[in-house]
Amino acid sequence: MAARMALNKSALQKERERLNLYQRLLPSLELKRMQLTGELKKAEQLLAQSSQKVAHQRAEVAKKLPMLADKKIDVAGLVKIRTLLTSEENAVGVKLPQLADLTFEVHKYSLLAKPHWVDMLVKQLQIMTKLNILNQIAQERVRLLKQAVRRLTQRVNLFKNILIPQAKQNIQKIRIFLGDAERAAVVRSKLAKAMHIKKYQALSAA
Repeated sequence: MAARMALNKSALQKERERLNLYQRLLPSLELKRMQLTGELKKAEQLLAQSSQKVAHQRAEVAKKLPMLADKKIDVAGLVKIRTLLTSEENAVGVKLPQLADLTFEVHKYSLLAKPHWVDMLVKQLQIMTKLNILNQIAQERVRLLKQAVRRLTQRVNLFKNILIPQAKQNIQKIRIFLGDAERAAVVRSKLAKAMHIKKYQALSAA
């Protein structure tokens, strides 16, 4: 059960301070949301470009190395990732991953034992692997930015639609109560004064 709000000058001052705080914070929250939305749009564009590069590279591999469609040809283990390091980039307070280092280990093979196109395959596998990793990172950046925008939007809506209107409503309620109390006090004072005068006059007449 929610605590009952006090209807006095102290409570009025607290509500005014809350309102001032909310109104000061709201513009900065809206600005941050706008900045994050801009970062999200850039990240989505980069993801789209990354996905296009992956699709283009796959088409290139299929075009240059059609022999890979032959399941009898075993090319497994030719290229492995040796090091994969990511770092963090701060975008409007959101930590986003980025590729820091990527190296490959190429399995030694005999040119006599492997077809002549293996060299090209090794190169294409490295390119494809790097593009896939960059695409995964781009997806994660979009996910994190969407999450940040969603949370910030919830905070903005909380301030704009709940906290600020509630504070204004509370201030209005306390003002009305204090105004009514002040008027009632004036009336009581006038009545008491009138009774005092009437009593004095009655005593004087006696």
